[in-house]
Amino acid sequence: MDTTQTLTGLLKRVAGEFPDNRAVSVSGKFDLTHSQLNELVEHAASRLVAAGIKPGDVVALTFPNTIEFVVMFLAVIRARATAAPLNAAYTDEEFEFYLSDSESKLLLTPQEGNASAQSAASKLNITHATALLPAADSKLAISLPESGINSVVNLDNEPGDVALFLHTSGTTSRPKGVPLTQLNLASSVRNIKSVYKLTDSDSTVIVLPLFHVHGLLAGLLSSLGAGAAVTLPATGRFSASTFWKDMVKYNATWYTAVPTIHQIILDRHLSNPEPVYPKLRFIRSCSASLAPSILERLENTFGAPVLEAYAMTEATHLMSSNPLPEDGPHKPGSVGKPVGQEMAILDVNGVAQEGNATGEVCIRGPNVTKGYKNNPEANKAGFQFGWFHTGDLGYLDSDGYLHLVGRIKELINRGGEKISPIEVDAVLLSHPEIAQAVAFGVPDDKYGEEINCAIIPRDGSKIDEAEVIRYCKKNLAAFKVPKKVFMTDSLPKTASGKIQRRIVSEHFLSQISAAQVPKFGA
Repeated sequence: MDTTQTLTGLLKRVAGEFPDNRAVSVSGKFDLTHSQLNELVEHAASRLVAAGIKPGDVVALTFPNTIEFVVMFLAVIRARATAAPLNAAYTDEEFEFYLSDSESKLLLTPQEGNASAQSAASKLNITHATALLPAADSKLAISLPESGINSVVNLDNEPGDVALFLHTSGTTSRPKGVPLTQLNLASSVRNIKSVYKLTDSDSTVIVLPLFHVHGLLAGLLSSLGAGAAVTLPATGRFSASTFWKDMVKYNATWYTAVPTIHQIILDRHLSNPEPVYPKLRFIRSCSASLAPSILERLENTFGAPVLEAYAMTEATHLMSSNPLPEDGPHKPGSVGKPVGQEMAILDVNGVAQEGNATGEVCIRGPNVTKGYKNNPEANKAGFQFGWFHTGDLGYLDSDGYLHLVGRIKELINRGGEKISPIEVDAVLLSHPEIAQAVAFGVPDDKYGEEINCAIIPRDGSKIDEAEVIRYCKKNLAAFKVPKKVFMTDSLPKTASGKIQRRIVSEHFLSQISAAQVPKFGA
């Protein structure tokens, strides 16, 4: 069997080619080589099989960004089981939903446990086990039965094995379960490696949570699949105060993040610059639209090309990306060219649109899920005409670069004029005194919908609503200018750092009659 058709086959080959290369570092603690990582994974996979985990069983993992998560995630899929990574910050009820919906057979946590996850697992009669790796040369301590360990040497991973089970973010409806196979993962890793030319000499620091497809695929797995190295923060979580120190110490050549984190990194530089910055090959941005003004600021500040990409869970992350400078221009405001899959812009009847004509972005390829779990309705809508429908509106320009207009459900229809909130966001974020901004639609008696926005001013700024509107009038057509501006000091975000436009809209609508400054919880 062609081992490159599975992620585990790719990683095994890498361990043979680059056995002594650094694979994973826990900042300030220890490093593991690719061969050490492979040994730990094989041993942990054997333990899982001995404990009764069978091919196709779902194993839930809830960890910070730690070495234990990396080893156990890879061990689960090596054992031909399905890994279901979950956000450690979920409530009891959320854990109960996700554990139940995924039909998990085992819950894995750090040694200190997770009370909410364990409470939900107990209610659902799901076994709980912990994992701990104290040092590079120590054995992984897993609280599973030791006896009768079955070796996984003779266990072959198949391209069709469901290796990863994630849920869509559920910002518009109940979260949908997305099964992703070994082939999906291997295809996505190959696509990411090829467009960014990742090799064994690359290194990155993990910024995003590994329970999310962006951090997991683009940060971790594509690096490991290239024989490259990743560094995990000492605390298991992103910290702006240690990020550049780790980037310098571990010779990082690139990093990937969401726009919100890029802004945090920029703000940190303005208020507390580092004595030295690493020379980066590129900076990658994905998971939400990056305003051209932020892109320009990042490039000018850190001296590296900023490549914006476009991705979804259903595509095992990457769908399109701006290329490296040697492979073509990168266009601010565009999410680049399709990578490793077919892409079409379709109208409502499934007819492909010519260049520069707007329609729904649709894709197909070996990285795309075959369908949602137990959701025939969503599958019927999402996989019409032989394509996966992303729910995003966009167009391909004459160079084949994709430009996103917005989510179909988030477009603002003001008296028949369709307004892209992304366009308004970009203008707001180009104001030097605005740190974060989001535009959204609200019901309106006269126009059906009207446009509002919420902004977080930069520290020390005296910007007010009048100045925001004046600036918008100067840079936007009159019908696109927000009619109301909310000043706030926080905005609701998903676990991956994406601003939740719908929740912003609902929140501020409820605040209109209240005489208080709207504020979200942390």
